[in-house]
Amino acid sequence: MPRGTRQLPKECLRRLGEAELILHGGDLVGAPVLEALGSLAPVEAVAGNMDQPELLAILPERRVVEVGGARIAMIHDAGPKANRLARMRARFKDADAVVFGHSHLPLHEIADDGFQIFNPGSPTERRGAPAHTMGIATLKAGRPHFELIAL
Repeated sequence: MPRGTRQLPKECLRRLGEAELILHGGDLVGAPVLEALGSLAPVEAVAGNMDQPELLAILPERRVVEVGGARIAMIHDAGPKANRLARMRARFKDADAVVFGHSHLPLHEIADDGFQIFNPGSPTERRGAPAHTMGIATLKAGRPHFELIAL
C-alpha cells in the first residue's frame, strides 16, 4: 500500500470507487490506508505481516465473507506454492474461493470442482511480477469470477 512517495495508481482508485465491496488480503500497513479505502467502498480485510499493531488488533488472520450467494475466504499467507490449491480447499471446505496476498504475485487457480484461489498481486509493489496489478471479482449465479487487471 502507499508509503513514502508510492501511491495507488489512478486507474486503481477509479475501479475501487466503482466497487460495491473491497477485499484486501493484508499488508495495509497502517490504519490511514484502511480508512482511505473505506472512503471509497466498504472494506473486508485480513491482517498482513507488514501491518502495524493498531491494524493487527482489529483485523482477523482469516475470515469468510458471504456476498451475493458466494462464500469467499480470505487469508494473508496461503503458504508455499506446492499443493496450495488443495491445501486451501481443505482449510476452507465451505468456501467457493480464497483471496490471499503476501507474495504480491498475481495468481489465479481453479480446481476441477470450481473452487478457486486468487492473489490479485499489488498495485504498488511488483516484487518480480511483470506489472502492478489488482483484481476484480464479479458474481454470476452465486459463483465468484476473478479477473486480473494490469495497471
